[in-house]
Amino acid sequence: MAFTLTINGEARTADVDGDTPLLWVLRDTLGLLGAKFGCGAALCGACTVHIDGFPVRSCVTPVRRIGTKAITTIEGVGATPVGAKVQEAWKTIDVPQCGYCQAGQIMSATALLNAKSQPTDEDIDAAMDGNLCRCTTYLRIREAIKVAAGQKGV
Repeated sequence: MAFTLTINGEARTADVDGDTPLLWVLRDTLGLLGAKFGCGAALCGACTVHIDGFPVRSCVTPVRRIGTKAITTIEGVGATPVGAKVQEAWKTIDVPQCGYCQAGQIMSATALLNAKSQPTDEDIDAAMDGNLCRCTTYLRIREAIKVAAGQKGV
């Protein structure tokens, strides 16, 4: 079945089964490789994208559930004001080591700052819970979120 999806502001069509996880539609059908496969069970956050501004684990989201909702991926989040600040803070703080989880981390951080421009440490912990980083860059992730929020100078 053909699905027309709005991804990063652009209409894209994918002819796939409706039960296909959005992650595989993005990666295998549409060539958007930023969201990564980590666990396949919505536990690690590597596949996080925004659907109508909310962070969603694309590995367990069937494409048929998207409908007319807007999808934003790591490839498009930098075009938004908050996403651009988060990406710049990630570079300034030099957050990534291996980088595998970072697209999902950035997507969750951007959703947090869209919802709460001045998050507390507790807000950050709650929003980032479930985004796993095997390199354990959690302290730099928190610092970058604070820099993006203008709470900390570098």
